[in-house]
Amino acid sequence: MDDPKLKGSIRHDWSKAEIGALFALPFSDLIFRAAEIHRAFHDPNTVQLSQLLSIKTGGCAEDCAYCPQSAKFAEATGVKAEKLMDIGPILADAQSARDGGASRYCMGAAWTRLKDRDLPALEGIIREVKALGLETCMTLGMLEAHQAQRLRAAGLDYYNHNIDTSPEYYGEIITTRTFDERLETLAHVREAGMSVCCGGIVGMGESVGDRASMLEVLATMTPHPESVPINMLVQVKGTPLADAAPLDPLEFVRTIAVARITMPRSAVRLSAGRESMSEECQALAFLAGANSIFYGEKLLTTGNPEHDRDRVLFQKLGISPA
Repeated sequence: MDDPKLKGSIRHDWSKAEIGALFALPFSDLIFRAAEIHRAFHDPNTVQLSQLLSIKTGGCAEDCAYCPQSAKFAEATGVKAEKLMDIGPILADAQSARDGGASRYCMGAAWTRLKDRDLPALEGIIREVKALGLETCMTLGMLEAHQAQRLRAAGLDYYNHNIDTSPEYYGEIITTRTFDERLETLAHVREAGMSVCCGGIVGMGESVGDRASMLEVLATMTPHPESVPINMLVQVKGTPLADAAPLDPLEFVRTIAVARITMPRSAVRLSAGRESMSEECQALAFLAGANSIFYGEKLLTTGNPEHDRDRVLFQKLGISPA
């Protein structure tokens, strides 16, 4: 439903200064511009539902300051390392997700890097979940080119690998994996023919300039990521960011709006943090261009609004699942 008048909105040459200027707009002007772009490229009253399952929890060797699944913080967070789940419970959860209205099923494993020995099990999981009629997405850590190709051959539709924050602020959050390594995995995903799911987290103590820089990286990708999750930090006890100052909800909405303006065709997803968001904040985020959410009671190891709460909000806003 692309509007020919706004075809020039699809750009891959955004500068940090231009994106910073968007963040600085009066709030009503920013939301109006984002909503105009959103309506030109998407149905503003539909939202795509995804459900997420942690298929391998805990024990990750990374030191991401926000993540309770890091082995470094396990004693403080109480998250124990588990093995990759058997296929039976995964399929049962996927079927429940489908029956509950989800159209995409996302599976996350707390690994630093995918190992070849796990590929056969993952390929089987992908094929069986696809057979349920669901789009599939996985996040498994860093990938080699041949691993991305095998996942795609098994039918994987999306691969999630977030950049998390700006290149400049990245070292304050993670020291065990470089920013360039994240980009390398994304290149393997794109070259294998999978859709890219890539976004970041806000509320980790970064500046507005860092948010602009993060979105600059995403908005200058060719093509843009098909899915852009914008996460609000969930402060988990035992992680280094447990006491981070909460982000103002309007600043979160601004980030959604700027993501929509700079990546008009992408699905912009409300991801982590919805559990603590008011209905008003979520309504503004949908107005600003969010058109995808994670649906269900849990996101990996943190809470998420229950199905009934989402249905009530959708009914109030006149939103239907895509």
